[in-house]
Amino acid sequence: MKHISVLLNETIEALNIKEDGVYVDCTLGYAGHSSAILKRLKKGKLYAFDQDSKAREFSENLLRKIGSNFEIIPSNFVNLKTELLKRGVDKIDGIMFDLGVSSPQLDDGQRGFSFHADAPLDMRMDKTNALSAYEVVNDYPYEKLVKIIRDYGEEKYASKIARQIENERNNKKIKTTLELVNVISDAVPNKYKRLTHPARRTFQAIRIEVNKELDVLPIAINDAIDLLDIGGVITVITFHSLEDKICKEIFTKRSKENDLVKNLPVVPDEFLPELKVLKKIKPSKEEIENNKRSRSATLRVAIKQRRM
Repeated sequence: MKHISVLLNETIEALNIKEDGVYVDCTLGYAGHSSAILKRLKKGKLYAFDQDSKAREFSENLLRKIGSNFEIIPSNFVNLKTELLKRGVDKIDGIMFDLGVSSPQLDDGQRGFSFHADAPLDMRMDKTNALSAYEVVNDYPYEKLVKIIRDYGEEKYASKIARQIENERNNKKIKTTLELVNVISDAVPNKYKRLTHPARRTFQAIRIEVNKELDVLPIAINDAIDLLDIGGVITVITFHSLEDKICKEIFTKRSKENDLVKNLPVVPDEFLPELKVLKKIKPSKEEIENNKRSRSATLRVAIKQRRM
């Protein structure tokens, strides 16, 4: 199963892995980052979260070849704190999020994530969830569709696309990805189609809505920071501006300096900001050439300086 992990070396370097540390991969996927972490752990432990059963099964087999000091938790990362505390883990040395859809998910014709392959409208990362792309496209009222496509897809033709979807579904249900692609294509001007694939932003928006990605992200990032031990590192790889904005705002808020000690040459430990935020990292030209899906990625890194 082909999957190229984005910003792999940069993420592993930023995590500064201790061989006896406790690390968490909130987005296991097909275990690219988790494999690299586990190889560096001797006495430590890796916990990995994923709600996709196919990804968990593949990754379990892959990680077993490296070591046994890991546990895969079949849950959305919004349950990060609850699941770790159940296992007696209240301090961790490093944690990572890779918020992209993995290549196997995109390339699996039956998952419905891709606008290039014909498949049932699905887009669920967790196949047990009741809500799929089919319900969003066929059942959501026009106003709600506009809001989702505009806000989550940052699509300037959101109202035209939503109206076209509404007109089409009044005649017959939209059942497949390529049916939806054709509806979207009919809604936008030809000049727009020459600039980008017309369905790209709408598919992103529907996927985010189906999986409630932006609802759970702030909770998970804040919980991750809470769990970090002093010197622990959090890394977050985002692939679009909405995710990146959420991450940046949380990091900024939790790295704010105390006004009492601003401009002091040496800040006492008890007045240090909770986080020290490092400079964001983008993929190299070489990585983008080898993996076009990396071009929109941004890696943000922060180090825990003080437990609140």
